[in-house]
Amino acid sequence: MELQVKASLAGNPMNSNLTNHVVFFDTTLRDGEQSPGCSMTTQEKLTMAHALEDLGVDIVEAGFAMASEGDFAAISTITQAIRKPRIASLARAKTEDIEMAARALQFADRARIHVFLASSDLHLEYKLKIGRQEALDRTAESVRLARSLVDDVEFSPEDATRSERDYLVEMVRVAVQAGATTINMPDTVGYSTPEEYGQMFREVRERIPAIDERGIVLSSHCHDDLGLAAANSLAAIQNGARQVECTINGIGERAGNAALEEIAAALYVRSDHYNVTSSIKLDRLYPASQVLGQIITFKPSPNKAIVGANAFAHESGIHQHGMLANPLCYEIMTPGLVGVSHTHLVLGKHSGRAALRHRLEQLGFTLDREELQQTYYRFVALADRKKNIYDQDLIGMLPDQIRERRNMPVAQLD
Repeated sequence: MELQVKASLAGNPMNSNLTNHVVFFDTTLRDGEQSPGCSMTTQEKLTMAHALEDLGVDIVEAGFAMASEGDFAAISTITQAIRKPRIASLARAKTEDIEMAARALQFADRARIHVFLASSDLHLEYKLKIGRQEALDRTAESVRLARSLVDDVEFSPEDATRSERDYLVEMVRVAVQAGATTINMPDTVGYSTPEEYGQMFREVRERIPAIDERGIVLSSHCHDDLGLAAANSLAAIQNGARQVECTINGIGERAGNAALEEIAAALYVRSDHYNVTSSIKLDRLYPASQVLGQIITFKPSPNKAIVGANAFAHESGIHQHGMLANPLCYEIMTPGLVGVSHTHLVLGKHSGRAALRHRLEQLGFTLDREELQQTYYRFVALADRKKNIYDQDLIGMLPDQIRERRNMPVAQLD
């Protein structure tokens, strides 16, 4: 089979002068799927790929072609159905992996082969059992081979953040010389801190002038073992990274990957600080999260930023009072911005009179000050005994004369 994949006539669009634009590389279908309970069939991957396309993701890493027949089939299927994002396949720095990736990508309008090889001495000695020079040779050979098959090649020195810095710089330099168009420096085990991770990007750019001269895109890829994946990714962006690798809901190996929705929302809400743009359609964040939750075996934690069930929910009376006065008091973005239908004021034992009055008015009951006070006492007593307070509970605690003032009979309540 002919291995040459159709090349983009314009070359690598990531080499354009996108100094203030961040490219989103989604690896939900590859790194995300490696999380326990997140395996997907080809059809499920295709469904998720459509959601990612709708979200405005620039690059979809559809799988690891050499990993299994299923991954190969999924990549091939996605390349034939998805047209807007660039489609990538992961490959080890091995001839058979790279050629298999090229075969899986042969129908892609815009294909990328993502080659990786460990750069830390720990991985080289114990996992690969090779020396530094052999790793450099493999880097050059594999990138050259991939570049002969596609015009867009990404190279990742695995475990970059635990690699000796001079050697990391040398490996990146070799990959650039061999034709890599994107250099990804992953925090493979979630070890780094934002200051350290950002400094690594600054140093690599300073020590390899060819990166800026040739328009090579630097990329971040962070794991959340210390809960710093999103923070590290943003630090990389501040220090010259113009591609960020992430997953929906932050799924991935161990504690997961940097969450796409957190990074995208941060770049928008704090645009004054980061001063970059992206192609992500923010109002599709929540829908994409829901699609993934329906495909895999779990949904995000309720307190998950941006897309969790409680991200726009308020129970504290003080917060609810402020929200009713002006939502900006306690929400830094509107729910609609990220595709959530509305703010939810949760009635519970921490709620105050303002929220209770607001909900009763929504249900059709207007209470005077004394009626509200008496109803509030009953409400607090019930909330101390019951975790969830429903509308029927609220109506049931009202005196008959108040219920009679309501236009709609209680039986008609949804």
